[in-house]
Formats: sequence, C-alpha cells, structure tokens
Amino acid sequence: MTNLIDEFKEKAKEKPKRIVLPEGEEERIIKAAGIISQKKIAIPLLLGNIEKIKEKAHYLKIDLRNIKIIDPFNFPKTSEYVSFYCQMRKDHSVSKKIARMVLAKNLNLGALMVRLGEGDGLVAGACNLTSSIIKSATLMLGLREGISLPSSFFIMAIPDSSVGEEDLLIFADAAVNPDPDSSQLADIAISTAMSAKALLGWQPRVALLSFSTKRSASHPLVDKVIEASRIAQEKAPHLLIEGELQADAALIPQIAERKIKESKVAGRANILIFPDLNAANISYKLVQYLAKARAYGPILQGFARPINDLSRGATVEDIVSVIIITAVQAQERRD
Repeated sequence: MTNLIDEFKEKAKEKPKRIVLPEGEEERIIKAAGIISQKKIAIPLLLGNIEKIKEKAHYLKIDLRNIKIIDPFNFPKTSEYVSFYCQMRKDHSVSKKIARMVLAKNLNLGALMVRLGEGDGLVAGACNLTSSIIKSATLMLGLREGISLPSSFFIMAIPDSSVGEEDLLIFADAAVNPDPDSSQLADIAISTAMSAKALLGWQPRVALLSFSTKRSASHPLVDKVIEASRIAQEKAPHLLIEGELQADAALIPQIAERKIKESKVAGRANILIFPDLNAANISYKLVQYLAKARAYGPILQGFARPINDLSRGATVEDIVSVIIITAVQAQERRD
C-alpha cells in the first residue's frame, strides 16, 4: 500500500511553501518545525516569544537558523495589519484598539498573515480547539468563492481494495458539520471534489450516500440527499456528482449495473459524501480498524487559503504529516 505522506513529502520539496505555526512555543511544534526545515520540505514560521522559543529549541537541540520566528507583540507590520483588519471589519465599526487585541492572538495574526501573503498556509490545534481554528480562519481568511461553509475530509488508504482510486477513497464530512442541510451538503460535495482534484490529481467521481438508491425508499432523509445532489449538479455541472446512492451501488460495478441504468459515478465513486457527521465519523473509524486502513485527516477545506487542524494529542510525526499536506495544498492553490 502506498504511503501517501511519503509521496506528498517529495512533492512538497519541489516548491517549499511558508507554513505559519501559531503555537510556536509548544515543544512538539518546535520539533516538527526543525524536521520540516532540516529536510527542506517547507519553510516554518513560528509565532511566539522569541526568547522562549530559542530557549526551548536549545534544550531540544533544534537548529533554528532557517526558521523564522515572529513575536506578535513586536511584529513590525502591526500598524499595517490593524488598519487592514479595521477596513475588513468596517461594517462592524471595529476600533484600532479592538483590532490590536484581536491580532494579539497568535491564531488570528497567523491566519491574517496567510491572507496577506506573508505565509502560504497555516497549521494549528496542538493547543487550540478545532472550533477556535475554524472561527479564526473563517473571520480572517474567509471561504472560497461559492462555498458557504468549511468542512473536512479523510483520505482512506485501504489495503488490497478494489474500490476507489488505487486503494484510496475520500470520506466527507467526518469531522466538522454535524447535520448539514441539502445546500450545505451540496457545498461539501463540491469542496471535496475540488480538494481531490488539487491534492491528488483525480477526476472526482462523487457519490452522495443514502440508505436509498434512486428513490428505492421514501423518507425525508432521502429527500435531503436528492435535493443536495440537484443543487450540486446545478452549481457545478462540470463535476461528476450523483445521488442518492447506497454505498454498495456507489462502489461496486456489478451492483450499480443492477440498480441504475446509466451513471458515470455509480460503481466507480472515489469520493463518498455522507449525509451527516454520525454516518461519516462512524464509517471512517470502522474502515480504519476493521479494514486496517490508514486514515489521513481530517483535512480542512472550503477556506480561501489552506489551513489545517491538529489533534491536541498529536505526535511530532502527526504534526509533520499535517504540515506536509498543507504545503502541498498551498502548491496547488490558484489565485
């Protein structure tokens, strides 16, 4: 089975990107930054108190020579950033005093750095809640044009599998939105298709899953998925998005042939969009442990620039992997 992170690592090295790390005083972050810098995978930008970071790096024996450290309380572009934030929030009449307080938070400053081109992507979550990261990213970066909400996906690497794309499947949204409505579900499908194309170079074939295939059952839960499929096809007619499909009809050609007359997705889906967080989260964990699959994620999507979340229990290896993924997303970002 292909080690996806190794593939991404080599790709990231081709054009190293600047990855902002707002939790720069955290030891795991410093260690990960040292690895990323030493292997020339990306260019880490640590936010935090310079003396504290240098002291910890010395203790950890981390070489900081090629790592930029930015102290939010001595940031040379503070006035410029404050003015930009006030202008950005002019409808709310934000004062410069409030703006300075907002930008004194590493997470907010880091996200605005990415928006203003000082960084290419951001990784946080070793100390911050997922909700805080999404809130900061939504405020500072905003969403991609035409997308109404942030979401997430997992890349599932399933050994000896005949489904998906060379042992890989994408599951969405398994981490962020508990119960998306039809319009939101459509946007999750579109975001995930774009993510798969950018990150993996796939031709996305997106199945919106249900317990029904082409109205084999009647229920409001089925209606939600049918409507999501209609909206997604209307918003993105160039993408192969279809629903509602049962999981077997989405993945297995022989079953798809029996259930559906003609389809470019059924039996060949490489992206599975689940109707809610219950279904998605349960499914990815079952596949991870019962099929001995590797689960890469959750990877955030829908924002105007790449930003990713870490588990607060993340290891240094986990952090390095997420930085690598973010760097590759930044390479593929088209402005």
